[in-house]
Amino acid sequence: MNLDIARRRMVENQIVARGIKDRRVIDAMLKVPRHIFVEEAMSAQAYSDSSLPIGEKQTISQPYMVALMSGMLQLTGKEKVLELGTGSGYQAAILAELADRVYTVERIRPLALRARKALDSLGYLNVNLKIGDGTDGWASEAPFDAILVTAGAPDVPMHLIDQLAVGGKLVIPVGNQSEQTLVRITKGENGAVSREDSIGCRFVKLIGRYGWSGED
Repeated sequence: MNLDIARRRMVENQIVARGIKDRRVIDAMLKVPRHIFVEEAMSAQAYSDSSLPIGEKQTISQPYMVALMSGMLQLTGKEKVLELGTGSGYQAAILAELADRVYTVERIRPLALRARKALDSLGYLNVNLKIGDGTDGWASEAPFDAILVTAGAPDVPMHLIDQLAVGGKLVIPVGNQSEQTLVRITKGENGAVSREDSIGCRFVKLIGRYGWSGED
């Protein structure tokens, strides 16, 4: 199987055909080899139109969802971005193509170590990764121009909005444990925020102090 051809077909059929028009997002999806971020045995499925298991009861998101969420941040290449839920590292790699600096947090150590190895193998030196409770954000590095949450939350954690710069955007799936709505929060002057709801989605639970408990 030619994985380069599979990646181009993924972008044409799953990304562009569904209305993603941001050229920078499209180029990032064309460039980043998704198969590097899944188990070798699953390489042939890496460009399929679905999420895939990556171990530890976690998944690598559907390519379209990665493209959609990345585009919702409206990045220009100069931003400092926070990602909560590193997972495989694939979304962080896409963000690394779209922003200046990426800070990403993963609570599950084995996933974090594998993601770091994959990111390093591709030369993404602008991605800073730490192991911890992602729901806390990364206050010592705030403010961020954009925050992306890659797991479903019961509501929008207000302290994450506090970690946004004025004009910054937070994209997060919000809802119950089985279904969520993709939400974009934009922070205005004096802490005012606006909310835009996008499509329905299904993500793994955001587990942590400001999300779901591991026993829920």
